[in-house]
This record gives sequence, structure tokens and C-alpha cells, in this order.
Amino acid sequence: MKKSQLLLSAGLALLVLLTGCERPPIDSVQHGFRGTGMVQVYNPRTMELKAEENVVPPSLPALPGDGPKAGQVYKNVKVLGNLSVNEFTRLMLSMTSWIAPNEGCVYCHNPANLAEDTKYTKVVARRMIEMTRHINADWKSHVAETGVTCYTCHRGNPVPNNIWFKEPEQAKGADFIGDRAGQNLAADSVGSSSLPSDPFTPFLLGNLDIRVNGTTALPNGNRHSIKQAEWTYGLMTHMSTALGVNCTYCHNTQSFSNWQGNPPQRSTAWYGIRMARDLNKDYMEPLTSVFPEHRLGPTGDVPKANCATCHQGAYKPLFGQSMLKDHPQLAGPGTGLDKTTLAKK
Repeated sequence: MKKSQLLLSAGLALLVLLTGCERPPIDSVQHGFRGTGMVQVYNPRTMELKAEENVVPPSLPALPGDGPKAGQVYKNVKVLGNLSVNEFTRLMLSMTSWIAPNEGCVYCHNPANLAEDTKYTKVVARRMIEMTRHINADWKSHVAETGVTCYTCHRGNPVPNNIWFKEPEQAKGADFIGDRAGQNLAADSVGSSSLPSDPFTPFLLGNLDIRVNGTTALPNGNRHSIKQAEWTYGLMTHMSTALGVNCTYCHNTQSFSNWQGNPPQRSTAWYGIRMARDLNKDYMEPLTSVFPEHRLGPTGDVPKANCATCHQGAYKPLFGQSMLKDHPQLAGPGTGLDKTTLAKK
């Protein structure tokens, strides 16, 4: 082979190798004590794009809260009937711009009769309003006073960009690959790695242990195997990507499993996992019969939320900007469940 061909081949091989790398410069911020390796790494170009994607839309001017109530004036108002007509109309217009700016009111409503529940989108939207108020009232352990609105997830899209469905089981029969145990798909959900590609079903719908190391010797009760650790790493990879942070954003490098000396973000994330599980179990799954078939996943399940649904690559949704202060009607009421009860979900 000629020298020029060797150089060309080497150049192409190097190009392929570097396709997964980010072009410098890269910024780093010391996040923990010196010597612990707790550093957050950022790409300025990526951060610029994320900043553009997380601009909060302007709010409609606030309107007086006095006057007749929406429940007295309009028919079939089951959730927001205690708002004044002014407040109710402003919130409906805001929701339209947050969720269906192109489709308008008819995305959820029958224009011939706005009170009808004939469109599934209206039934779902009503439940999502209840879910939003539940988050803001009952999950302050995760969202604090910043809270969420419909825009936090939808960003102008009728269906949020980041949702998930259960993966169908691997087809049985002649397969020279064998049982892949849910792995080796190079899925976006786990950063194109070979880790199990659906870490959401066991952890954000079910409540399996999120563990890497067992605390007891084999064979007495130690069920935290290497295979189970891979599922945990799949979830952690998703969380890291969803928030745009390193593992050390939540963990102390001296001991990833030990809670002592961890940043406060780890507790916030702990509640966030349980919040996502609560929302998927109590709000999304019960809507299965409401969604049409074309909106269901390959196994017939409804779309569900994970960390990326709200965060979308930012360590805090919308980089911590609160829209709730301009829309206090979404602040509550919640379910009234206490923090201990919610944490068990």
C-alpha cells in the first residue's frame, strides 16, 4: 500500500475515533473539596445552545382575581372552577401557547361545544393540570419553590420531546445472539452505551433497589449482582445526560454509595426519582384507556416521564427560572400526602 493511502486510511480511522469527542475548549468548575476529583465539566458551545433552548416565554399580563368564578359561568369545569373568569381565561390562553401554539384551543376542545369531553386530549389535559398542582404542592422536596408549569415539559409541543415507553420483550426462538438481557442496543436512553436500555421500567415505574454493591456476603441475601449494577448504571447515565452534569454533581467520589459528605443535590435527586415514579404510577398509567392506540407504545402502554422530560439537558429545568410565580393558580392544591408517604412511593 502506498504511503499516501496509509496516511488517508490513518486519517479516516482518526476521524471515526474522534466523532464521539467534543471539540475544545472545555470549561471545568471545582464542585467539591480539592483533591476529591469532584469537578463539573462543561462545553461552552453546548451551554450556549442549552441557554437558547431554556428561555422562558413572556407571561401574559396578570388580571384581577375578582368577579364571577369560572365554575359558575362555564360548564364542566372540574379542576379550575374556583378561579375567576379572568384568571381562568388567562391560564387557558397560556396553556395553549405552551402546549399547542399551532393547533390552538381546538387541540383539546370541540369548537362547537367547548364543554364537551369528546376529545381525549381534553381529558388528559385536565389530569395533567391536577398532576402539575400535585407536583408544586406535594413535591417541594424536589421542585422547591421554583415549581413547574405545563411549559416545563412541553416547550411548545403537544407531546413533550422526552417521554418513554416500556421496551417489548426480546423475541423468542432461534437467535444466535442469545438472551441480551435488555442490553446491547446502543440506545440514546443510556448514552449509546451497551447498558440496559430501559432503566425506567424497574426504577421510575417499579421500585426496585437502585444499588451497585451488596452489604452482605454471598450467598445470604446479597442480590446486588453485577447484572443488577448495570441496570443502576443505566439509570445513572440517563440522569447525568438528562441534567447535563457529571456523576459528581450528586455523589462524593470518596464513596459513591455512602451518603456522608454528599452534595445536597443527591437528596434532591432521591426525591426526584420517587416523584417520577409517583407521577407515572398514579397519573400516567391510569390514563391508558383514554389514549388512542396510535399514542401508545409498542407494548400498549402510555407515554411516561423521566428526568429528561423536565430537565432537557439542564441541571435545573429552565436553568432554575420560575414560571410558577406568574401562574400561582398551578401551585395547588395538592393531594395532602405528607413527605414520608410520598417518599415510599
